[in-house]
Amino acid sequence: MDRSRQFESVVVQILAGVGAPGAILVNYLVVAGGGAGGASDGTSGYAGAGGGGAGGFRSTVTASGGTPGTVESQLVLASGVAYTVTVGAGGVGTTSNTKVNGNNSVFDTITATAGGGGGVSSPGTSNGNSGGSGGGGAYSNGTGGSGTANQGFAGGTTTTGGGGAGGGGAGAVGSNATTAGTNGGVGVATSISGSSVFYGGGGGGGGYTPAGGGVGSGGNGGGGAGSLSTGGNGTANRGGGGGGAGNTDTPSAAAGGSGGSGVVIIDAGVVAASTTGSPTLSGTIYTFTGSGTITF
Repeated sequence: MDRSRQFESVVVQILAGVGAPGAILVNYLVVAGGGAGGASDGTSGYAGAGGGGAGGFRSTVTASGGTPGTVESQLVLASGVAYTVTVGAGGVGTTSNTKVNGNNSVFDTITATAGGGGGVSSPGTSNGNSGGSGGGGAYSNGTGGSGTANQGFAGGTTTTGGGGAGGGGAGAVGSNATTAGTNGGVGVATSISGSSVFYGGGGGGGGYTPAGGGVGSGGNGGGGAGSLSTGGNGTANRGGGGGGAGNTDTPSAAAGGSGGSGVVIIDAGVVAASTTGSPTLSGTIYTFTGSGTITF
């Protein structure tokens, strides 16, 4: 075969999903664990807390989260090599002043950044944490945490009143708050698993009865709802942020909701030679809801 025909053969292999001999082209979705919603600590400023930010969302089949929101390039992997998959846990909700981020998810060289924890309704801790998507600000003029480029958006900010702001989502900024808790940012839908599913919804902000009492909804994509007591949890393996805690007219502590764990979905168009960690398999699509490895 002459060199031009050999080159054409390699190009055809790449377009078919298999690169140069021994190389595999892989599509992926990598979603990190969502941040926990902020607490209503019950000591000072026991009003609405901010929702947790969603875990970072990175994909080759759908525009990734945040801005500029581009579709990422496929990975080129070698056959016979075990590639590590790490699925990040969501941040655990607490009644303390601690703002709890989620945990990163990783597939080979691709890292999705953990969601930021929501602001706590107490002076000095009311700002949301930055992350894949940022946590929402809490009562006492808390500002939202920033998101990460091509992964997620910022959390909302609380300007006046007793409401907590929504956490940022993969697809939109969390809503700003005044007297009531506000909604978390929406996630992003992808069909890599074979059906359209939203991932990376921000957590809703918590409320405070004397200020109006309203609470925020979690963003579509697994965000937990805000509350007048303990915040709602994000959905497992969707990377949603936890809901912010809230309170009635009594200074009792309430925990923020825990963030949802992340997920890693891999499709190389071929069945893997081996895996660890017990991913589910549908056709050639591997869904990891816990950590493991994959070898082609």
